[in-house]
Amino acid sequence: MPRIHYQQRLAELKNKLLAMAALAQQTLGCAMDGYMNGDMVLLHHVQENETAINAAQRSVDEMAYDLMAMEQPMAIDLRFLLAVIKINGDLERIGDQSVNIAERAADLLSRPAADLPVNLRQMSDLTEKMIRFALQSLLDGDAAMAKSVLALDDDVDQMNRDIHKAMIAMIQQKPQWTAQALSIVIISRNLERIADHATNIAEDVIFWVHGADVRHHLSLATD
Repeated sequence: MPRIHYQQRLAELKNKLLAMAALAQQTLGCAMDGYMNGDMVLLHHVQENETAINAAQRSVDEMAYDLMAMEQPMAIDLRFLLAVIKINGDLERIGDQSVNIAERAADLLSRPAADLPVNLRQMSDLTEKMIRFALQSLLDGDAAMAKSVLALDDDVDQMNRDIHKAMIAMIQQKPQWTAQALSIVIISRNLERIADHATNIAEDVIFWVHGADVRHHLSLATD
């Protein structure tokens, strides 16, 4: 494969991954907006998007593996392909967890409204911000932006713990709202897991750019 054509194929792969990422972002947005606005149409749309995400995952994986087999890339190109494969899996899981959110939201909307003292919108906004920053770092090859994502994960974790604690207290005080409170706990947990996937994406960008595995707190190396 001529080198110019190979670089074009790498660029095409990156674009396919970013298109899948946009679909994953849209799916999470549909799930949360459907819940916040009581819109069952948006919630049903989540499942349709998740099916498309699964198809996109297979396409991206096949292309990445083909490029690895045909070109036997080294150094930064090999790290890019490895990062793409891992990021691809995280995006697919974001789709799965968005479906979980939509299912719990639909259940909540089918029940009497309960006055639950939580701010899921704040948690959702921060999670979506992490995804945006992680994907922008992928688009630009920007390790500094990727590192900024890692710093936000602790905030989402704390929000999840606070919501869990508040819902346990609510169940104890008003057991008639147990089903609604448990659905909120599940939505919060899925948002926390999505934030973890955004963190994984950011870590893979750092690995691609610098060759450092920050999951184990290694110092950044340079090419």
